[in-house]
Amino acid sequence: MKKLILLPFLLGLGFVSQAQSAYQEIREGNDLFKNNSFEAATKKYQESLAKDVEPVESSYNIGNALYRQEKYEDAARYFNQAANKTEDEEIKSNAYQNLGNALLKEKKLEESVKAYKSSLRSNPQNEESRYNLAYAQKMLQQQQQQEQEKKEDKKEDENKEEQENKDQQENKDEEKKDEEKKEEDNKEEDEKSEEEKKKEEQEKQKQQQQEQQVSREDAERILEALNQKEKELQEKLKKKKIKGVKIDIEKDW
Repeated sequence: MKKLILLPFLLGLGFVSQAQSAYQEIREGNDLFKNNSFEAATKKYQESLAKDVEPVESSYNIGNALYRQEKYEDAARYFNQAANKTEDEEIKSNAYQNLGNALLKEKKLEESVKAYKSSLRSNPQNEESRYNLAYAQKMLQQQQQQEQEKKEDKKEDENKEEQENKDQQENKDEEKKDEEKKEEDNKEEDEKSEEEKKKEEQEKQKQQQQEQQVSREDAERILEALNQKEKELQEKLKKKKIKGVKIDIEKDW
């Protein structure tokens, strides 16, 4: 792609004006401009405007001088002013072309495209504006594509972040459920342990009661057996005593 042509020529004094006194400053400004004294040229053009606001040359050339100083926003304002002042379609076309160039430098691509289209409406033969329009449209298309990609990337990142947050929340919920289940299991285990302990205690008490019952019955049987033996012993002793007693029998002599 060939190099972008940014600025056309300065406007000279070939246009009739009712403010002849303003032309001296325009001439001096043009001389300063040609010597690359752009800041001094700007002042001369502004002096011309102070004497008469009508000369399109002053606004147009101020825009050029500011453009060369890279003051593109200010330059755009004067190019637009020049385009609105003149009825000459060629000058209007050049003013809009330079307006488009200044806007392009400011990366205001949509506005620069409109300016180049206005330039071509005023002069369809303006090849520089035609080329610059194609260039600006291509830049705008690239910009829009980049913005769309950024939006898609941002959306993708947002979706990814949302999914990550969702996964994290699900993990937290699962961990919470697991913790609750663990607590519930522990509680049930504790309750079971308490129940088992209680049951064991009851069994133990029952066994002790049974053991106590058996011991009492055994004691009664033993006591009864002892009593029986004592009774038998007394019976034996009694019999022996009776047997050993001498009985006197009187004889009848």
